[in-house]
Amino acid sequence: MSVSIAAIITAAGSSSRIGVKKEYRLVGDKVDMEGKPLTVLGKAALSFAACSRIETVVITVPRDHNLGEIAARDSLPARLLRSRAKPRFLFVQGGPTRRSSVHHALSLLKNIRPRYVLIHDGARPWIEPALIDRVIDAMLKHKAAIPMLPLTDTPKEIDEKGIITRHLRRVYVGNAQTPQGFAFPAILQAHEKAALKEKSGWVYTDDAEVWGEFTGDVYVVPGSPLNKKITFPEDLEMLVKNESDDENRSGT
Repeated sequence: MSVSIAAIITAAGSSSRIGVKKEYRLVGDKVDMEGKPLTVLGKAALSFAACSRIETVVITVPRDHNLGEIAARDSLPARLLRSRAKPRFLFVQGGPTRRSSVHHALSLLKNIRPRYVLIHDGARPWIEPALIDRVIDAMLKHKAAIPMLPLTDTPKEIDEKGIITRHLRRVYVGNAQTPQGFAFPAILQAHEKAALKEKSGWVYTDDAEVWGEFTGDVYVVPGSPLNKKITFPEDLEMLVKNESDDENRSGT
């Protein structure tokens, strides 16, 4: 029996640290099947479109008219929007924070009523379909699952004065990635509770934190070193160069 799964791709941020809307940046000289230049958002969207288990994809967009839905649509491969095959792509305006933007997308999905939802950063264009499937499998089994990479450096916990307070064991600490998968509507209910707590000034950095505080355990699957997030201008330049080098070495 098929299970209804939706995906959310977050692209509502201002990209203040990078200076331009990073999700709309071109990925080197890449083009889609129709010869259209491929953007960061478009590359991520293609990976989710390739997953036959996903029925709906919601993309969060800025409230700024110049960077909103029209710009987001223009940054996607045209075939994704005109295709009658699943997944269908929807758009929703984001909020002032990443968490609130995800909340808006979850609220839109309330009318569609998927059983599960994946939440992915639009600034992670090198997401592999195999990683998406890995998260889905764990999500179906445990209700909440995220990909995580082990640390190579030794982590330390410090206080506000910059003094080390704990020497953490590397084996128990890792870097969280996306997509993060959750049962729906439990994740929506968790976000509703998180929205109330945020009024007191609390800030949530990812959806696993929201689920963990208000719903239950979050399970971990192996992440991918290729699934990097673009934060600064040099990140995109370096990642495009690395991908080009990899292709040259493989002869493609």
